[in-house]
Amino acid sequence: MGGFFGVASKTDCMADLFFGVDYHSHLGTRRGGLAAYDKEIGLQRKIHKIENSPFRTKFEHIFNEMTGTSGIGCISDTDPQPMLIRSNLGTYAVCMIGIINNSAELIDRYLSFSGGHFDAMTGGKVNSTELLAALINQKSNFTDGIRFAQKSIEGTASILILKEDGTIIAARDLVGRLPVCIGKNENGFAVSFEDFAYQKLGYEDYKELGPGEIVEITPDSVKQVKEPGKKMRICSFLWSYYGYPTSTYEGVNVEAMRCRNGRIMAQNEAEALKNADIDYVGGVPDSGTPHAIGFANESKIPFARAFIKYTPTWSRSFMPVNQTDRNKIAKMKQIPVFELIKNKNLLFVDDSIVRGTQLRETVEFLYENGAASVHMRSACPPIMYGCKYLNFSRATSELELIARRVILENEGEEGFKHIEEYSDASTQRGKALRRLICEKFHFASLEFQSIDGIIKSIGIPEENLCTYCWNGKE
Repeated sequence: MGGFFGVASKTDCMADLFFGVDYHSHLGTRRGGLAAYDKEIGLQRKIHKIENSPFRTKFEHIFNEMTGTSGIGCISDTDPQPMLIRSNLGTYAVCMIGIINNSAELIDRYLSFSGGHFDAMTGGKVNSTELLAALINQKSNFTDGIRFAQKSIEGTASILILKEDGTIIAARDLVGRLPVCIGKNENGFAVSFEDFAYQKLGYEDYKELGPGEIVEITPDSVKQVKEPGKKMRICSFLWSYYGYPTSTYEGVNVEAMRCRNGRIMAQNEAEALKNADIDYVGGVPDSGTPHAIGFANESKIPFARAFIKYTPTWSRSFMPVNQTDRNKIAKMKQIPVFELIKNKNLLFVDDSIVRGTQLRETVEFLYENGAASVHMRSACPPIMYGCKYLNFSRATSELELIARRVILENEGEEGFKHIEEYSDASTQRGKALRRLICEKFHFASLEFQSIDGIIKSIGIPEENLCTYCWNGKE
């Protein structure tokens, strides 16, 4: 996914920029980048790979290398950014979070009339942020350019621009799939994906941008240059998985939602749990844990951490692209607590079940360490569609999704006409989906949160939420 952070200040901003971007490290593992404006030097930029080393380590010398009173930065799970661009709109730095699904079409269209070119990466691929800039530059001002780019892109684009005079332009994507929040202190303003990032740095909440809203930020003011639209489709997965526990989106805190979600799941299974012989409820760390706490509190089944994820030397950043190696390292992180596993019937709550590969490794690990049975619960509905807006899953085909694959194995492509039934635990197809996944992964039982349940746990109107990955509704 990725995240960004920016500061417009009356004083040097590098410390706030550094720590603000670092607080977004949970959102990406590939690249980190900073751009800053200094009155004497102008625009500067640094980008580092963070695949095997965290952002903070890679940028620890930044205070000797860059200076400025305004800056933007990002954690990127895709291409290197921010980019420094010189164009008809002036020189500026730009970064984005989101995805451009129609990049090939946009590149061909641009090259057909512009006579311009792109800096090609390995395999001829074009940096998505450079393509975004090429779209913006087709208009005579940034506001019109951003609107043109966002409307041209199939996917999602929330944008930060640092102009050559130090002004920051912040634009939330057209239907608000991702948050953009602004904080204020005595020296200026900060703009961020995660609101806690600026709160920890001494900024107070100032405003949350609406869908498609564009603002210009200086140390003295936040000026709206494009009012928000009325349609919102914020990503529901932010609460169930991606968001940091201390973050709040549209007034709903992530940790509180996850605990509430777990309680609702337990309520839905109240009768079945009375007869279940479960010793402990636990969460698949990290994001599954608060869902499990809510489940345990509601069901009155003791909560326990039967295994702990070892993070001091196996940080999330060290996750190879190769899936086999990813699975191996994910398993190496898991340290068992034998007393809480051996001969115990365990129920685990995970934030989601996407491909199921790492979950299979986890269940095998628990049985190897003496578990009597492992029951599994997913804190969100079966994922039936690959995300085309944020690319939250690394899956390259919908058949990598375990729910899709099981449906195909069960009744061929005909089954894809009955996805709603497969999602519903009360139908014969829904029961078959759960039984077949249990057989594949050796679960003693399996259940998913319902779409109604997750919407209730978030607590904002359904029409304002994106639930595409579960039900295909845009």
